Amino acid sequence: MVSVVQNVAIDCANAYELARFWSEVTGCPMHPDVKPGDEETQVPLPQGPMLYFNQVPEPKTVKNRFHLCLRPETSREAEVERLLGLGAIFVADRRNPDGTGWAVLADPEGNEFCVLRSDSEQAATTP
Repeated sequence: MVSVVQNVAIDCANAYELARFWSEVTGCPMHPDVKPGDEETQVPLPQGPMLYFNQVPEPKTVKNRFHLCLRPETSREAEVERLLGLGAIFVADRRNPDGTGWAVLADPEGNEFCVLRSDSEQAATTP
C-alpha cells in the first residue's frame, strides 16, 4: 500500500493573488469556484498534484525546504524572462557556462523555485 500526493500546499499571505500568479506560470486556470478574497485556492494541473494555496497570518521568514522545479516548453532563458515579467524575483544564478544548471527565482511572496533547461535544450547537450 502507498500514498498518492494529492496536492502541494503553499502557505501565503494572499491565496487568490498567489494562485493567480501560479495560474499564469503554469498556463492552467484556477479552480472554477475560486474568487478574490478566498483564503484557500487551487490551481489544478493536468498531470501530478494540484497546487493548493492556503492563506496564513505569519510571513515567510526563511529559505524554503521544499520547492518546485519548472521545465519550460521554450528555452530556460525565455522562460526566466517571461516569469520575471509576471512578477517573479531573480534569486540566484546556478547556470553553468556549458548550458547546464538552473535559475532560482521566487514568486511574489518570496517562495523560491527553479527554472530548468527545456527538454530540447537538454537533448542538445546530451551525447
